[in-house]
Amino acid sequence: MTNDGGRANEPTSYSLRPPEPPAPVPPQKPYEPTRQHQEHQQQTPADGTGRLVGGRYRLVGRLGHGGMGTVWRARDEVVDRDVAVKEPRVPDHLGDRERANVHLRMQREARAAARIDHPSVVTVHDVVLEDGRPWIVMELVRGQSLADRLQEGTLDVREAARIGLAVLGALCAAHEAGVLHRDVKPDNVLLGRGDRVVLTDFGIAQVEGEQGLTETGGFVGSPEFIAPERVLGQRPGPESDLWSLGVVLYAAVEGVSPYRRSNTPATLQAVLSAEPQLPARGSGPFGTLVMQLLRKDPAARPGAAEIRAVLETAAAPGPAALPATRLLTDGPAPAGGSRWVPPVLVGNRAAQYGFGGGLLAVAVVLALVLTDPFGGGGLPAGWQVRPENEVLHADMAVPEEYARTQGTEGDNVTYADPSAVFRIYADRLDPAADKTAKNDKSLPADPAAWKAYYESGGQNGTEFKNGRVTTRTVQHQGRKAYDLVTDYTPLSSSDVNPTRYRYHELLVPGKGSGYWRLRVSMPAAGKAEKDGEALFSQVVDGLKIHDL
Repeated sequence: MTNDGGRANEPTSYSLRPPEPPAPVPPQKPYEPTRQHQEHQQQTPADGTGRLVGGRYRLVGRLGHGGMGTVWRARDEVVDRDVAVKEPRVPDHLGDRERANVHLRMQREARAAARIDHPSVVTVHDVVLEDGRPWIVMELVRGQSLADRLQEGTLDVREAARIGLAVLGALCAAHEAGVLHRDVKPDNVLLGRGDRVVLTDFGIAQVEGEQGLTETGGFVGSPEFIAPERVLGQRPGPESDLWSLGVVLYAAVEGVSPYRRSNTPATLQAVLSAEPQLPARGSGPFGTLVMQLLRKDPAARPGAAEIRAVLETAAAPGPAALPATRLLTDGPAPAGGSRWVPPVLVGNRAAQYGFGGGLLAVAVVLALVLTDPFGGGGLPAGWQVRPENEVLHADMAVPEEYARTQGTEGDNVTYADPSAVFRIYADRLDPAADKTAKNDKSLPADPAAWKAYYESGGQNGTEFKNGRVTTRTVQHQGRKAYDLVTDYTPLSSSDVNPTRYRYHELLVPGKGSGYWRLRVSMPAAGKAEKDGEALFSQVVDGLKIHDL
């Protein structure tokens, strides 16, 4: 155990011993402050600042609090240094047994952290007994938590990987010492000075050989960061902590856990059954690693060596990427524009079509020249596979820069082109389950029904006018499917020669009355039409429906 700034072999006021099976907890009387403590309370402010703990640690101010206690900044008056002191917090409604468990858990936290020797694990200096309660004295990490940092915005992949490497190192050291952390989350990752990253709060850690303190059927930890095997009550292992690391990495680049829901039961259900999307801001090997860490089966998750190799590559410095506008100009994007559309095109939809089509053509040409994706069966450069298991029970191939949104009812997904020229839409329909619907959800997987629907103007004739529909029978994944092309004019258009637009769709019947619909929206003429049709072909090739 290191002292991190203290004198070598400095004695503590409460020695830390190797973990031993705890003795049975005897019944305890409710805590009653001693006369000495009562007199001391009268001499200190009501908020506790100024109190002297263990005869040497002067409380200066609160740093934070959680389910297990309050953390104070304190001054060690013996060696004259700042430390962090964790005070046990015991709710008044708890009985004697629960209070004793809280105290034992804090002693376990001290033992768990003290047996791990790693620079990314918070150092425990001392444990003192104050009025029968154990107070943990730790190094003071000056900085903010990862959770606080994410309130300011998401991290780029390189920074997320750097932090992930440090947390991985702390977890590996803990696992080698026989300790499972069991509560890896952004709140427990501290970002200190000099790029130091520290994993803290081993309050619910499980130490090998020690008896559990959680009551049968009890649940401890943060639901959205807890591995599914723990939710199911199965025995956790190191893979459970690695799952939590995967959720932390996901949250670092996306800003939120993929399993967060409006209440705890829904969150736990999402942990058990939801298949999150590939993080849009963390594609490539980093995103693939995150998705592998979130596999439901613990045995299918990558090991520490594989995780470290990917994170080291992602964290390595590399050349800065040029923004898309640098392809067109030697300077930064002019004011009033966006990353994708120059100011002269803002609000000019016709000009955007030409710009977007030209930009997409450049990307397609580069993909063909550099990667020959179609001949090799792979994806073009700048594309990615997005698992849509929760919404569609399928995987989709889409351009990386397309922004994803999910329908409010959770039954459809849209990928929008940043230049607003193209749009990819997909849903899963079941007319038998939507008999009361008065829209396209009630239509069967019948091209004739869709032709009549579109040529009559869509929903109640209010979507568009002058629809022209062509249909043909095709194959998808070895099954009969239907290709529909609908050219139409916006209902609001009053031009003599109005701009025509197109829906190009694929209908894939499944078992029973259910089927899948994939649509690419595009202009119906010019260069943008050719680029839109190329986009449609690639999206269809990349649509992999599960259990079709």
